[in-house]
Amino acid sequence: MEPLLLTWPASVRARFTAEAFATFCHENQPLRIERTPDGKLLVAPPYYSDLSRRGAQLLGLLGAWWLENRARGEVFDASAGFTLPDTSVRSPGVAAWLSREKWAALTAKQRERELAPVCPEFVIEWRAKSMALPALQRKMTDTWLANGTQLAFLLDVEAETAYVYRAGQSEPEVLVGFDRELSGEPVLPGFQLDLRLLR
Repeated sequence: MEPLLLTWPASVRARFTAEAFATFCHENQPLRIERTPDGKLLVAPPYYSDLSRRGAQLLGLLGAWWLENRARGEVFDASAGFTLPDTSVRSPGVAAWLSREKWAALTAKQRERELAPVCPEFVIEWRAKSMALPALQRKMTDTWLANGTQLAFLLDVEAETAYVYRAGQSEPEVLVGFDRELSGEPVLPGFQLDLRLLR
């Protein structure tokens, strides 16, 4: 299901500190609430069960890599919200990874009570039947890459197509068929995402 786009008065937006917005999102769970650079809200319902199941599998693969590479950084699930340099607040569709250096630069308050003002270096997004591909592709380029993400995977589950976005490349690499692994190099050394598990 597509996110609902809501516009709210500028006078209200002006009173919403980072901490207040984080509290607002927390109090309205399980909805996933994001904010665009121009202050509009994107409200998405919880995932359907099958998509959530697949997301847990992907997160498990990234988590298994993290267990061997904890010193490199931290892994986040789809509930994480990041306040990006363009002032938007966005969440990864599946998972994200943040380097140890960026995590260490955050204050305790930013980690615990705010939607951290930082952009993850690695993101996994996906598309289900009800999601418009062009909108997701714009999120990859205009949100993640434009704000500093180095590597991002967009997985079209139904079409078994993977789009690999890398910083500095104008177009994604398009890989058809889930009979392969995606490499996390050089951002996540040694990480391999086995797409066959999503079938």
